[in-house]
Amino acid sequence: MPEHQQNQAPSSGRRNFAVIGAGVAACAAIGSLLSDPRSTWYENLKKPSWQPPRAAFPIVWTSLYAIVAVSAATTVTRLESAGRGAEASGFRRALATNLLLNAGWSGLFFRGQNLPIATIGAAVLASSSAGLAKRASAVGPGPALGLAGYAAWCAFATALSGTVAALNPEDE
Repeated sequence: MPEHQQNQAPSSGRRNFAVIGAGVAACAAIGSLLSDPRSTWYENLKKPSWQPPRAAFPIVWTSLYAIVAVSAATTVTRLESAGRGAEASGFRRALATNLLLNAGWSGLFFRGQNLPIATIGAAVLASSSAGLAKRASAVGPGPALGLAGYAAWCAFATALSGTVAALNPEDE
C-alpha cells in the first residue's frame, strides 16, 4: 500500500461527507430563508415565458445540493487519498466561496431587490461553479459531471436573472 494511503484515516470519506454536507445544508437553509418567491415584489415582476414553474426550483435546487455534497466530498476524499492535500485544501476553499456566493444570491435578489446586481452575483456564482467542476475533473468524470450540472443550472439562473432584469428596468 502506498505510504500516503497508509496515513489516510479510513473514516476520511465519511468525515468529508459530513463536513461538506453540513456546509451545503447550511447554504441551502440560508438561501431558503433569504428567498421569498411569494412576495408581492416578486409576484409583480415580469418574467420570461421560458421561466420554469415555481414548483421546479425547490426540486432542482434540492437535487443539486445533494449532488454538490456528494461530488465535492468525493473530490476532496480522492485528492486526500492520492496525497494531494494542497489541492484538497484549495478545493475546500473554492467550495466554501461558492456556497457563500450561492446563499448570497438569494439575498441580492429577494432581499436587495436589485436585479442587475443579482444578475452579476449569479454570473459570479456560475463561474465559481464551473471552476469547481474543472477542479473535480482531476479526480474523475463522476464528480466533475455532477458539478458541471450545478454549473449549468447556475448559468441558466444567470440568464434568467438577466432577462428578468431586462424585463423590469424600473426595478433597477
